[in-house]
Amino acid sequence: MINTPIDVDYFQKIINKLETQVDYADIRVEDLQSNTIIMKDGKIDNVDSGINYAVSIRVLKNGAWGSAYTTEHEKVEDIATKATTLAAHLKSDVKLTPPDPQEDIVTSDAKIKIDDVTFDEKIDAMKDANQAAQLDEIQSTNIVYSEAQSTSLLLSTEGTNILSENNRTLMSMNTVANNGEVMQIGHKSLGAVGGFEVVADADLEVFGRQIAEKAINLLDAKTPPSGNFPVILDPELAGVFIHEALGHASEADIILQNDSILKGRLGEKIGSDLITVVDDASCKQGFGYYAYDVEGTKTSKNVLVENGILKSVLSSRETAEKLGRKSSGNARCPLGDQTIVRMSNTYIQPGDSSFDELIEGIHDGIYLKGSRGGQVDTGRGVFQFNAVEAYTINNGELGEHIRDVSLSGSTLDILNNVEGVGSDFALSVGFCGKDGQTAPVGDGGPHIKVSKATVGGVQ
Repeated sequence: MINTPIDVDYFQKIINKLETQVDYADIRVEDLQSNTIIMKDGKIDNVDSGINYAVSIRVLKNGAWGSAYTTEHEKVEDIATKATTLAAHLKSDVKLTPPDPQEDIVTSDAKIKIDDVTFDEKIDAMKDANQAAQLDEIQSTNIVYSEAQSTSLLLSTEGTNILSENNRTLMSMNTVANNGEVMQIGHKSLGAVGGFEVVADADLEVFGRQIAEKAINLLDAKTPPSGNFPVILDPELAGVFIHEALGHASEADIILQNDSILKGRLGEKIGSDLITVVDDASCKQGFGYYAYDVEGTKTSKNVLVENGILKSVLSSRETAEKLGRKSSGNARCPLGDQTIVRMSNTYIQPGDSSFDELIEGIHDGIYLKGSRGGQVDTGRGVFQFNAVEAYTINNGELGEHIRDVSLSGSTLDILNNVEGVGSDFALSVGFCGKDGQTAPVGDGGPHIKVSKATVGGVQ
């Protein structure tokens, strides 16, 4: 049972009143507590702590949405009236998939809640990681610790009543190495849908030292060759590729905007038989976990691509109705923002090959590791990503360490050129931006082998 200050009965009365005035309405209430601590070079640079209460009301009337938002409890009835008035003055053709009302109480699995640990203990953990990173040639460090704990309520005129308790914790660290000629950065994050145990159970000495060593090792790495090569992507870069290049293209709102290479291709083969891609918000091990989306659709494992065939897309109730499908449970947005389609935990399913089997037979190739971002055009189906580091592959063996490497090409070419999928698996922790909104996500997979891709230096 969740102990909550949210007055469920009060909001139910408002929903009952709206039911007589509009075609559909939902109310989202959130009581959020959050802390962020920033440490630079071993000293606390900033602490941001807050408790936020907010209510968002969305109504559908005559095919048009109206919505309003407040952080003041006494104005809730006012925003219900405002949302209804806005919808009544607009014209549109919005329809939703048939109702599937849910009633549930979702509790958090966090073992150490936000108030169970003092700020001093959290800062001490950051200091441990920072101290471990104090190696020769490390010029500076930056650590960000953030945590959020919330209770949220979702009510709708269709009968949905979901009370949820949520926790997320994240610690990320950057190190900068400098040898007087070259500067390189090491980065790593640890996080989960959980409490302070995410940090307490981690080996922070190893965490900090590995990030520092990564930056130092890159100082002596060589610049990359350019051209088309067989490549192996590590789980992090494979996850970024599948998230950015395929995941966004599979979002129904992007498809409906005619900005996706996947438009009209359901049931078609778009990749190698070895490729199966999943988006699974119900996976508690992923940073993008949620039990229900913001419309109350229960989440489950969505297979987007199965053995190379496009099987499904990601959708909300509105976009699913336009495509003649059921909602996939991917309606997401911060409270007060417009509901849009978002990924959750998106990954390539592991295969049967060991790393040695993947690298075997590559005479002149590149092994790419980690991601430093990039860009993708979902409409044209092209991308360019920057790897953190790479190694040449010579006759089935790893060779020179290289840095500042880019990977570019066509999304569908890469998917069709996959000729090996590893048996390992890892999910990365991250945040995804879309339409000015940010959502916690997980992405990853195993190592994958691609017969040909374009590699070059980062400009």
